[in-house]
Amino acid sequence: MNRIIRLFAFLSLLGMSLYGSCSNNSNTIFYCMTKKGKQIEVCDNKSTIEYSFGKPKTKPELVINVPRQQVTTTQWNGMGSFMSYSIDIPNANTVYNVFWGVDRMNESHAIEAGINVFINRKQVATVQCSDKIESNIEGIDLAPTPE
Repeated sequence: MNRIIRLFAFLSLLGMSLYGSCSNNSNTIFYCMTKKGKQIEVCDNKSTIEYSFGKPKTKPELVINVPRQQVTTTQWNGMGSFMSYSIDIPNANTVYNVFWGVDRMNESHAIEAGINVFINRKQVATVQCSDKIESNIEGIDLAPTPE
């Protein structure tokens, strides 16, 4: 597990992605495939953060571009065995909370990743990742999510 995390971190430093399709001018913050064969992708385009959702190799069902300064992050505080990282991408009264977490003390524990959808601060959906998970949320330079 630690080797995989180090590989993702190395590729992130190079601005490369194992799976995502972010343009050459952007970096992959997050990518995964869901159980229903859809992809979740978040790209850092320097001045904006782009969130997209839909079937691969087709026009996405949803694409949102948000000014970078409006996107916030929650970073693991170093306490406890469960490391978790997330970013909140606002779109009017909806917030897309992209998350990644793992129990660092138990290598058999699966990575938990996906997206929570909040409308008017009420959680209305969660889409879990099932395959090809790539996360570069750890240490991202964004404002902290207000509590």
